[in-house]
Amino acid sequence: MKLLIITVVDGLQNEVMKLLKEATIDNFSASDIEGFRNSFPVISVNNWFSGNEKATGSYMYFSFTETDKIDTLFNLIEAFNKNLETNNPIRAVVVPIDKYI
Repeated sequence: MKLLIITVVDGLQNEVMKLLKEATIDNFSASDIEGFRNSFPVISVNNWFSGNEKATGSYMYFSFTETDKIDTLFNLIEAFNKNLETNNPIRAVVVPIDKYI
């Protein structure tokens, strides 16, 4: 068993839900989160006093699931991200679980 964590920007939640269903990951949790980007383009140097950090609406999904389902999901996410027209791909990580009850 492993912990799967997925993050996605607002607007792609339905796509993540479809991918999870296709990978037969039926049990998961989701939460609204705010995403931030600390890097600023060079042009913003003229406005360096502003401190204008903008949050991006995002979602985080997590699930304790089996490796084979995660492998399927990663293949689906990779294919989805290749066809994405924005610079905000679906991100996913896997964390091993040493013990669980």
